[in-house]
Amino acid sequence: MWDDAFPSFLIGLREGLEAGLIVSVLVATLVRSGERARLPHVWTGVAAAIGLSLSFGAILTFTAANLSGTGQEAFGGTLSLIAVVFVTAMVFWMRRSARTFAGEIKEKVTAALGMGAGVLVVTSFLAVGREGLETALFLWTTAQAAGSSSGPLTGAAAGLLIAAALCWGLYRRALHINLTRFFTMTGAVLIVIAAGVLGYGMRDLQEGGVLPGGTAYAFDLSAHLDPGSWYVTVVQGTLNLTPQMTWLQVAAYGAYLAVVMTLFVRGVRGTASPQPQPQPTTQPAPTKSAPANPAPRIPHWTLPAALVCLPALVAGIAVAVSDGKPASGTPVIEVSAADCGKGFTAPKPGRQTFQVRNSGSRTSEIYLIDPVSNAVYGEVEGIAPGTTRALIATVGTGSYAWRCVPSGGKAVTSAAVTVSGGGSTKAVLPVSEKDLAAPLAAYRKYVDQGLADLLAKTRTLQRDIDAKKLDKARSDWLPAHEQYASLGAAYGTFGDWDAKINGRTAGLAGGVDDPAFTGFHRIEYGLWHGESAAVLAPYAKRLTSDVAALREDFPKEDFDPGDLPLRTHEILENTLHRELSGSADYGSGTELATTEANLDGTRELLSLLSPLIDKRDAELTSDVDTWMRRTERLVLAQHGKDGSWTPLGKLSTVDRQRLDGSLGQLLEELAPIPDLLEIRKAA
Repeated sequence: MWDDAFPSFLIGLREGLEAGLIVSVLVATLVRSGERARLPHVWTGVAAAIGLSLSFGAILTFTAANLSGTGQEAFGGTLSLIAVVFVTAMVFWMRRSARTFAGEIKEKVTAALGMGAGVLVVTSFLAVGREGLETALFLWTTAQAAGSSSGPLTGAAAGLLIAAALCWGLYRRALHINLTRFFTMTGAVLIVIAAGVLGYGMRDLQEGGVLPGGTAYAFDLSAHLDPGSWYVTVVQGTLNLTPQMTWLQVAAYGAYLAVVMTLFVRGVRGTASPQPQPQPTTQPAPTKSAPANPAPRIPHWTLPAALVCLPALVAGIAVAVSDGKPASGTPVIEVSAADCGKGFTAPKPGRQTFQVRNSGSRTSEIYLIDPVSNAVYGEVEGIAPGTTRALIATVGTGSYAWRCVPSGGKAVTSAAVTVSGGGSTKAVLPVSEKDLAAPLAAYRKYVDQGLADLLAKTRTLQRDIDAKKLDKARSDWLPAHEQYASLGAAYGTFGDWDAKINGRTAGLAGGVDDPAFTGFHRIEYGLWHGESAAVLAPYAKRLTSDVAALREDFPKEDFDPGDLPLRTHEILENTLHRELSGSADYGSGTELATTEANLDGTRELLSLLSPLIDKRDAELTSDVDTWMRRTERLVLAQHGKDGSWTPLGKLSTVDRQRLDGSLGQLLEELAPIPDLLEIRKAA
């Protein structure tokens, strides 16, 4: 765990020392000024800053947890880049300010003393809050890179405790530290770590589809280095250097390190203390004979150079010792269109790691399968020519073969081997476009009929507004909106039409007055905010027109069959982000009615896909049904006998927590379906 903890330990130590020094100077200045009674103002600001930092970390975690897989990658990559910017700025700022740090804080405290308690609270809050936010961001980023929070949290806690002890020693004058040297040395180490974070962030953005080149690898040492070995773990955990890196990762890492480290080293030289010049005297100054062998001066660049070269040296030694053979006896399987599964022999039962090397000329998808049932035990997607990737699978009693699917080519299956004595193991039956053809046709029919009903209801709404019957329009608005929501309009189902028919003000400069704000929510805003029928009539007419155009366009749309399983999760994920956050309400208070309509749309999809799901996981449908019914009961409990719905903001705390918890668990139960029904090419 120490390898994952070290970067967070260092940032906790540095940021903790910075914040601790600020608090120490604040306290010391107040004590020496006879203002002990004002110490609670300092602790109030410090407590508020700590609370803000913890809240910021919680927001980052909650936001990431509620994104899709690719969304999480893009979000994590973006925050990694932001963390690198903050760490870099912090390193350079502290290098410049270490000498005058205490003096500047004293000046601020002196000014605050003359301006009242509030200013003193704000001074301590801002001084400590900046360090806390930087720590929270960097800690979250390193936890994402490590794939676990235990190591980074442990490292950060240790760093903060040591920083607190150092600050106490400095305050009591029991300890003396050369702060300039300390911040210079740790700054050099952090620059190297930040370069790794930048490379990790680039990889996340590639996997999130934001940046290209996700399969263009600069090097791939995974066939020579055991991913579980101590040296690979240490280098990857501390520096974010992995055995397999893309060209973009390497370029970002090298460019950042070269530019930032050069500027940092130059800055260290520029701020070095000038040697004192001898003063002129009337008598000759006594001279001392120089030592016969003066001690050599160590250049400033020695430590940074050692830190940069260490990972490459460790990797080189490991490759040399391994003599080109896979570490820990890990088998290498060569795959290509011409020779799929070369080197594959019957593996031992249990959890196995196969190093899969693409010896062909095309990027390929590789599967370890049961050749009898075509069930999949493991897969590696997008493995580029000449690169090696690890495939981990649990081997039990049965038949095993490799299936190689080159890009733009025909799938090839290797000879099968038989394993006995290993017990049973679970595999996933593949799904083809043909398997999804019938559910897709049924879903298209369902949506087409639903759009016809939607068009009738929007015409009724338009007639109400044209006749200036706004009370009736308010009662007819909800059935029309529920009808639209029940069709599963999530994540691009209806393309650009969704923004026209059901768009919100998010991202619109003019808010509710923006010309691009149209559709159901624009009419909702007007109906529940006292706008006249004359104002709403053009929007109602346009809504009817857009729905009619969508109905005409939908049969012509090329609906990807692979999107059908995704909708089982994404419709309610969309509900969590919009309806249950309150961001989709413009006055009607009918978020729960829309939630119920989204549950109906999800249930329709599950009914179409359940034969395929049950064939692959008999228990999954039962678990989903249990939580679907539980969530629906909680929603319908807020539906009055008179047809009214409890607005989201008026739910009791207990009801809100139960609903959020139930929907969250339902999403957890639905999450395996897209992977379970992922389309895989057959031989």
